[in-house]
Amino acid sequence: MDALKLSPSELTFLWDECPRCFYLKVTGRLSRPSAPFPSIFSSIDRAMKNHYRDLPVQSLSPDLPPGKFYFSEQFIVSQPVSSPGHDLQVYFAGKFDALLEFDNGEFGIVDFKTSEAKEAHIAFYARQLEAYAWCLEHPLSGKLARSPITHLGLAYYSPHTMKFAEDGELALHGHFGWQPIQRDAAGFLGFIEGVVALLDSPEPPAASDECKFCQYREMARETGL
Repeated sequence: MDALKLSPSELTFLWDECPRCFYLKVTGRLSRPSAPFPSIFSSIDRAMKNHYRDLPVQSLSPDLPPGKFYFSEQFIVSQPVSSPGHDLQVYFAGKFDALLEFDNGEFGIVDFKTSEAKEAHIAFYARQLEAYAWCLEHPLSGKLARSPITHLGLAYYSPHTMKFAEDGELALHGHFGWQPIQRDAAGFLGFIEGVVALLDSPEPPAASDECKFCQYREMARETGL
């Protein structure tokens, strides 16, 4: 069996929201319809990256080692990951927001978020960042390689007010902060073992009780739509 691709972002909300939808998407059987993504979030994301492009790393947080930002649109792909007791392999593929290149030869990964840094979200954003770290430390041949990845974190922006400037321009004001995430490569690989066990099943798991998409599909089957 060929290795299945895991997008780092799929290990966040999709995994937690509905294991059935996750299974069907990753195995290529069925994907949820894409939800509209307001362009304002892309504009804010681009503005944050442009702001930090030529700044030192410690402008993000004084607790970080000295270094510089490295932004890349390069698609990174990992080597396959094997799990004990399973022939099925998975690999990670995606694009990170920013790489921190520290003066001491180590590296960090930053993900920019236009939201509050809620405690409930940090655990699964850690999975996403660990997947990027695995890609960079265990890249597929010919792909971008960086090691060791010693720092992970979220650069988050939460807008709350708008103000007009004297020139008539409208500025969006909010709180910007840095949320460090402790590396836990062993814990991440343990989590991936559970992901592989689910994907290696011949049948998809039960849907989450809260999954609206699965509820709609069930209603459509029952009504013959």
